[in-house]
Amino acid sequence: MTVGARGLARAAPLARPVGYQRWRDLLFLHWPMPPAALRPRVPADLELDLHGGQAWVTAIPFRIEDSWPVGVPRALSLGFLETNLRTYVLGPDGEPGIFFWSLEASSLLAVAGARLAYGLPYFPARMRMRRMEGGFDYETRRWGRGARLAARWIVGTARGSASPGTRDHFLIERYALYAPRRGGLHRARVRHRPYPLQEVRVDALSETLLTAAGLPAPHGAPICHASPGVDVEIFAPARVRP
Repeated sequence: MTVGARGLARAAPLARPVGYQRWRDLLFLHWPMPPAALRPRVPADLELDLHGGQAWVTAIPFRIEDSWPVGVPRALSLGFLETNLRTYVLGPDGEPGIFFWSLEASSLLAVAGARLAYGLPYFPARMRMRRMEGGFDYETRRWGRGARLAARWIVGTARGSASPGTRDHFLIERYALYAPRRGGLHRARVRHRPYPLQEVRVDALSETLLTAAGLPAPHGAPICHASPGVDVEIFAPARVRP
């Protein structure tokens, strides 16, 4: 689950993590959207978090190199591909975070575990990721529903991390997710160092994830970022009380 917040200090929970993941070879695809187009697709308890007067939709194909809960040896970790579709929100107490419309995963165990533990809209998918010279070729297709994303991208030189206050930082550095569950809105956090970013060129892209989520088709090419990845601490969800 790729997530995050505007300030790393706000994203540092006092509780102990319940698991760990290693996120690798991420591509971020960002589209601006009119807020009115997204408002009906986001729970009423959440406020859209805008930048430049626009709401934003982001798709992220990547791979999880390792995923393991606390108490389990890392040698028994699970690796799989994931693609998620998200927007940017503020919780009832004003904490920035993200809301997911969908998360595709190539592991049935990961899908079942995340749905049960976090109430997230995970879907099983047939997925592949192939390294090619200078970059990656990636495809995901949801089981039985047809929603898909295919992308091919080339990564370049390192750019460092996004600077606080910039659009890049707003879109990349998020450390909380929100999910409606029985009993109310829940929030879960992660903790990791800021994403190291790379120059990226997207040579091919097609997707139907947005329309499958009931969102309008994007206009124009997305704003893109790439990252080699981060090591992540994952924290348990808790109900958000207004």
